[in-house]
Amino acid sequence: MKYVRIFLKICLGLIALVVLFTVLNIIPVDNTPYQQADFYNETRNRLMALPGPAPAQTPLRAGWARENLTPSFTTPTGGYGARRGKHWTSVHDSVYVKAIVLDNGTNRVALVALDLLITPPTVAEALKKRLPEIGFRWENVFTGAIHSHNTIGAWAPGLVGGLIAGEYDERVVPLITDRILKAIDRAQKQLAPVTVGYTQTDGKSLVYNRLIENGPVFGDIQLLKLQKPSGESAVICAYGGHATVIDMKQYQYLSRDYPGALVDKLEKETGSFTLFVAGAVGSTGPKIDGPDRLAAMAQYADSLSRRIIPALKAIQPAPDSALGMLTLPLTLRDPHVRISDGLRVRPWLFYAVYGDYPSELKALQIGKTVFVGTPCDFSGMLVPALQPVARQKKLNLVVTSFNGGYIGYITPDQYYHLGRYETNDMNWFGPQNGDYFVEMMSGLIRKF
Repeated sequence: MKYVRIFLKICLGLIALVVLFTVLNIIPVDNTPYQQADFYNETRNRLMALPGPAPAQTPLRAGWARENLTPSFTTPTGGYGARRGKHWTSVHDSVYVKAIVLDNGTNRVALVALDLLITPPTVAEALKKRLPEIGFRWENVFTGAIHSHNTIGAWAPGLVGGLIAGEYDERVVPLITDRILKAIDRAQKQLAPVTVGYTQTDGKSLVYNRLIENGPVFGDIQLLKLQKPSGESAVICAYGGHATVIDMKQYQYLSRDYPGALVDKLEKETGSFTLFVAGAVGSTGPKIDGPDRLAAMAQYADSLSRRIIPALKAIQPAPDSALGMLTLPLTLRDPHVRISDGLRVRPWLFYAVYGDYPSELKALQIGKTVFVGTPCDFSGMLVPALQPVARQKKLNLVVTSFNGGYIGYITPDQYYHLGRYETNDMNWFGPQNGDYFVEMMSGLIRKF
């Protein structure tokens, strides 16, 4: 009986500690209107002080290059769900980093597309230190990712990083960083005059709203073409369909998912160097048919290419010298990881398991098109609120996700209390971020 009493006391003591810890570290959700909050004023002041891009001194020049990212060792796949922590064992299709460097005599910028789930914040931090090796700064680099859930993982330490990308492997971040630097450096050594053209085509029938049944979708396939006098050309393709055609149980394959199949097809049929970047992928999933997901991946790419190729043929690139890059560091509301609709854990717990990475908005103008890059899965339902701002400036607008930070999902504010994956589990920074992001992104667009 003596040992039973000791055991019971230990158990009661542990329960008391758990209860005390919970009481001290569970706090209410902060519903203060964002425009009354310090974080808003800090970011708004930065935005107001941000100068617009300097005028061009020369016509636009561009160069492009790719580097193979496929490692000589296996890694976990970066992509949640049943894939979590499990290594891919065979290469279905290789993964790459692609870069386009642009220069107008005043500004030199790089657009980098990664065949990864996101642009890892760990890689962004490494690039900030190493880009001067090739004459660049982080503020002059615009990154995006294809968002395939079957590519290289192991790039994020910590508990949350492990859940997203598997166990951290110290070889991965230097590998990705090195290949990005090589691609940018090779691209800038191939600068030549280019003309620029933009178009878009309708891809709405190929996606669905995965947050709201029968809800609206932003399904434009957006295309920017650069062409050298030699006829050599490059195409930037942005689209908002989540790259989740491959089933999560098929973690054994390293693959770029449908964006890879699409890029390969476009490069083969058009001869253009082609980059794919995930657009406003939040809330938008691909419509697919049939149980064979690898076959569905090719079919989905075919459906997209049948829309894209005629649109590309209709583009008539024209001379242009407009080029500018703006970076707006974001201050955010404290982390709001919720345990119920109205209660959240204290911010220090979030930082302890995820890390504290900087976040920012980036805007890149190429000719009459402005790309706005976000540090999140940005919901396509927010894009229509931004389009009139771009039209007022006579600019084409392309919104992309995964610009080097990652803060979860940004969705329309009216759905904050909807108990869904995007609005609850992956909303990490509290209410009203939809309107906050739209306001700051609008301000950036107006700078051009």
